[in-house]
Amino acid sequence: MIQVEQTPNPDSLKFLSQKILSKVGTEEFKKTDLKNIKVPFVKEILNFSGVELILISDNFLTVKKEKKASWDSLKPMIISHLNDYFEKNREPILTNNKSDIVKDEDETISKIKDVLDTKIRPAVAKDGGDIKFKSFDNGVVKVELQGACSGCPSSIMTLKQGVQNLLKHYVKEVNSVEAI
Repeated sequence: MIQVEQTPNPDSLKFLSQKILSKVGTEEFKKTDLKNIKVPFVKEILNFSGVELILISDNFLTVKKEKKASWDSLKPMIISHLNDYFEKNREPILTNNKSDIVKDEDETISKIKDVLDTKIRPAVAKDGGDIKFKSFDNGVVKVELQGACSGCPSSIMTLKQGVQNLLKHYVKEVNSVEAI
């Protein structure tokens, strides 16, 4: 059974599943990267007319549509595609990690990632999005907003009033947060 939730971004919907969709954490896929995507399910959804990007997490899929596209036609297609996938497959959609190389991190970056993972990402995931750490330099944390957060009108306010304030509170070395 697939449940659909609104997100703060009117161009994104969150599709919740009782089945595990990803064993590798949260991944975002954009239509502009279609030729490099290897996951058939993802390619099929991105080939739907009007779909701009998808974000797959443990138990939900967020779809961001183009402004001109209509949820009236896209929503049933996405639900049907998810149901069809799980009728034919027992495995989650995402199962292999992209063999990320973990570098030694300094203590400040570890603290920043810990706050993002434990305090911020769960809240952002409720709205169908994700936030990824990109860099930390001279007191400035750079993050990437994904899924429903990408292009959401309220994302900058959330970034400055929520994310920045939390990071500054827990990690004294942080002065500001920027989205890339």
